Amino acid sequence: MTEIRYLQGDATCPQAAGNKIVAHVCNDIGAWGAGFVLAISARWSGPEVEYRKWHAGRSENDFALGAVQLVQVESYIWVANMIGQRGIHTGSKGPPVRYPAIDTALAAVGDAAKMLGASVHLPRIGCGLAGGKWEEIEPLLVKNLCDRGVRVTVYDFKK
Repeated sequence: MTEIRYLQGDATCPQAAGNKIVAHVCNDIGAWGAGFVLAISARWSGPEVEYRKWHAGRSENDFALGAVQLVQVESYIWVANMIGQRGIHTGSKGPPVRYPAIDTALAAVGDAAKMLGASVHLPRIGCGLAGGKWEEIEPLLVKNLCDRGVRVTVYDFKK
């Protein structure tokens, strides 16, 4: 088992050697334009382009809560677009975050990380615009990544 490493910094600039996966949470309605995705798009165009294609073809692919799309953006870096929130607004069922979907997505990211020999880098997923609580997300990281020997770094962005 590995421990989560916490750093001040930018998750789009992962601090590790070797293969790396930058994981983040996306919504299930095809919206991309607020939160951490802005930092991703500022660094790489591919994740947004592929997410939009994935959403547009959703009637014929696996686009749904819990699904993951891995996009290679550099020789040793992939971005994991994880569908972990329902819509973008708080409604009668609470905030958009969907913990079971994030759990499922992180399991798939863990599989990819093991296959690639990659570490996983992320902000405090699901806790910004999605409205989630870190005390709900952190155990999912431990279960799906750390307990499987995947190195995890969580970045707190310092403005």
